[in-house]
Amino acid sequence: MLIRVGFEIEIDSSAPVPMLLALSIHSRQAGRQFGEDCVRTGDHASGHVYLDRFENRITRIVAPGGPLRLWSDCVIESDGQPDIQNPSARQMAVQDLPDDVVSYLVPSRYCDSDNLLNAAWSHFGQYPEGWQRVQAITEFVHNHVVFGYQFGRSNKTASEVYKERSGVCRDFAHLAIAFCRAMNIPARYASGYLGDIGVPYSGPGDFCAWFEVYLEGRWYTFDARYNTPRIGRVLMVRGADAADVAMITSFGDHSLRHFVVWCDELDPTLSESAVHQLLQSRPKAEALVYSTSARVA
Repeated sequence: MLIRVGFEIEIDSSAPVPMLLALSIHSRQAGRQFGEDCVRTGDHASGHVYLDRFENRITRIVAPGGPLRLWSDCVIESDGQPDIQNPSARQMAVQDLPDDVVSYLVPSRYCDSDNLLNAAWSHFGQYPEGWQRVQAITEFVHNHVVFGYQFGRSNKTASEVYKERSGVCRDFAHLAIAFCRAMNIPARYASGYLGDIGVPYSGPGDFCAWFEVYLEGRWYTFDARYNTPRIGRVLMVRGADAADVAMITSFGDHSLRHFVVWCDELDPTLSESAVHQLLQSRPKAEALVYSTSARVA
């Protein structure tokens, strides 16, 4: 399966502003790529890319002041398979977890699991450990929280999502992560492209947030927003929560003027030369009225 992914974002600042941009495909995303996956700024802002501690590809720039258009456009080859399911996957004892996994048990900025201990055990203590318990958490969050861009705010924590029962996709992920951690299940935040592939049209494109859970020696993908295995996820970033992977981390004031994301399945019979020809111009995609739900700083 061939999937075309990209974005076009316009920002504006009154003076030069250093920025960290988490807008590239993750360094461990599988699949052959056509075109160059990088944040492009024209001749207006030079920068460089580094890997952070989560192996996310971060672009450092200094926005020069005034309007600046950021964009990327490439095609990635996907296996076309839905998220892996393993209902028999077991939960590991804390003492048996790898050192690089155990940190995903502790509270973080947005996933305040320490404030949800009683709620978590009350709702999910009766479910068997492992996959069934994580699926119960996913289904609960999916049904408990109402999605709406008007409900998003940059400082909303998981416990506030639980009380308010509303949010954007990152809030679904944060609440599910916090519940998992409260029950000694390692969980981490993930975000990337997720187009309407194999499902009905859902509106203008956006970056999407989901979460990953460590069971029986490996990480599995869960999605509390949609609560169904999906095809064509393209991972961009991972972290403890959204604080680690803000779309734009700005060390000065700026405003978001324009925001478009695309993630579209292409004809699988296209030749490599035809794909490269397609990338000579950017697609005409719908602009999102609200700024991204998945990774607001």
